[in-house]
This record gives sequence, structure tokens and C-alpha cells, in this order.
Amino acid sequence: MTGAEESSTSQGLDDLERANRLGQAAGRIREELGRAIVGQDEVIELCLTALFSGGHCLLVGVPGLAKTLLVSSLSRTLGLSFSRIQFTPDLMPADITGTEVLQENRTTGEREFHFLPGPVFANVILADEINRTPPKTQAALLEAMQEAQVTAGGEKHTLDQPFLVLATQNPIEQEGTYPLPEAQLDRFQFMIRVDYPESGEERQILERTTVEQSVEIEKVVTGEEILEFQQTVRRVPIAPDVMDYAIRLVRATRTRGDHTPPEFVAQSVSWGAGPRAGQFLVLGGKARALLHGNRHVSIEDIQAMALPVLRHRIVTNFAAEAEGVDSDEIIRRLLDTVPTHPSDRLDDDKLPSVVGS
Repeated sequence: MTGAEESSTSQGLDDLERANRLGQAAGRIREELGRAIVGQDEVIELCLTALFSGGHCLLVGVPGLAKTLLVSSLSRTLGLSFSRIQFTPDLMPADITGTEVLQENRTTGEREFHFLPGPVFANVILADEINRTPPKTQAALLEAMQEAQVTAGGEKHTLDQPFLVLATQNPIEQEGTYPLPEAQLDRFQFMIRVDYPESGEERQILERTTVEQSVEIEKVVTGEEILEFQQTVRRVPIAPDVMDYAIRLVRATRTRGDHTPPEFVAQSVSWGAGPRAGQFLVLGGKARALLHGNRHVSIEDIQAMALPVLRHRIVTNFAAEAEGVDSDEIIRRLLDTVPTHPSDRLDDDKLPSVVGS
């Protein structure tokens, strides 16, 4: 065996071990969150998927659905620093990123500018009601999401990694809000709809929250382990057929280009998803595969990512709005119509030998 082959085999074994540890850690995180959160299994899974694939989430739901408790509890299970930023109309960019202040140097007696980091300098950020602050302040956070750095006084300050932003929006009250432009929405890997609990879950919520009790959340993983998991996710193999399906799915949302869109898309969509949607579909599919104990991406993984990845990247036209057709309905129809050729089951021996070999 050559040195290159030995190195490849060693890398594959390391990735397999990390993949197993990722699945075990995710199970323990769910158990810890279950001590504080009732239900919301899909929301928790999507947040973990975004975390391990290096993305960010936009949570859309009415007040009182434990979005803040979920994010703070998640940060405690990860052993990461946590900041909550309450977005208001008078919030300024410096209130998020930090600012330079003039301080006196006790040694020299001279005055010097020093940067005081803002709340964005944490690992997990809850951007509460992000649409209630003007675009200039929104852009300050979204720049940090995209570049993983903050610029102040002409100097760049790198954010700590891992870095996860979970922003919330209230879908009810829109008066006095500043909706995120599509270009900024595109920075979020997922848009997650947080729904009302079921009747049994609501009973558990009342039983837990109307008595005197305290819940201690234990740390499950470290930031260093999360960064290792993110690297492992990117090395998960995806077969060309599955990659082609993700591409077909994204391109089918567009009314422009060198292809003929489905008729219902042409009638209902003004703008479709861009290439970043395909990137997030594949990365999300890779993370989901490991979370479910698999070692390669399947068609089902891509399909499971379709709604949270595409729903905020499809802009419907007036005709669709008049008919009450939203992006979720369009995506569901695409999942029924876009072909999954050749099949949605793949043989392990036909896949690249990277993870799980």
C-alpha cells in the first residue's frame, strides 16, 4: 500500500469515527433539549442540520412558541457562548457589531481608540424579530453571517467559530416592520416554520411550566468538536445522480434560463432560487444523512431539505397570490413532478470511498 493510499484510508476511518460521534452527540442533544422543550422535533433537527453544515436559520412563528428557550437551551448543550439581540426600530449597527471608544493609556497617558465587541461576538446569536429594525442594522448582522467578520474603524475583527445565527420573525404583525430583502434572505440556509403544539404537547407544556421546577441542561459537545463535525459533513459523498437531482430541483423553480419550467411554475413564479439554494440543499442533505446514521446522501435527504431551503427563495407573482398559492405549495408540486431518475436508492459500492469506507 502506498503512502497516499494509507493516508486516504486513515482519513476515511477518522471520518467514520467522527460521523458516529456526530450521530451520538445529536441524540444526546435531543435528549437534553427534551428536558426543556416539548415537541418541536422537526425544528430541532433543522437547527442541528444547519449547525453541522455551517448555515443559519430564520424561524417564523407567532410569539410564545419557545423559540428563545430553544435557542438558549441549544447553546447550553453545545457549551457555546450565547447572545440575544432584541431588534427594535431604534437599534443601530454599532449596537450589534460593537464600537470604538477613546480610552486613556495608563502607561503613556495618551488617548487611544479601542474596539468594544458587540453582542454579535458570540457563537450562537438569537436575532429576535429581525424584521423590526431598519435595513442598515439588518445588514450589519447579515454581513457578519456571510463574512464571519465585523469591520469597525477600518479594521476587520474575526468572529469566533462556530457561528450560528437563529433569527426570528413574527408572521402576524407587519405594520412598522422592515421585511428582509430577497438577497439577504438568501443568506439563511433554512426558513423554519414554528407551528402551534399539538394538544398532548400543549398539556405537557402547561404541566411543566405551572409548577416550581428548574431544568439543568448539560453540555454535550465543544466548539472544537462542532468544527470537526462540520468538516466531516463536507466530506460525506454524494452520488452524481443525487447531485443532478438537486440541480434539477433548483432549476425547476426558475422561469428564466436555458430550460423549460413546469407550467405551474411559469404561471406562479416571478423569480426562482439561485445557485446558493443548491449548495444548501447538498450541505443540508449531507448533514441530515449523518444525523440519520447514513454515510452518503440519498434522494430522500435532498427532498427533506427542499421546503426549508427553497421556501424563502421563490418569489411568487400576483396571479399566485390571487389564487392563494404560496411557495410551499409550489415546492410540494415540484417534489411530485421533478424526476428522481434513476432511483432513490443507491448501492454503497457505487459511491466514492470517503466516509464509512
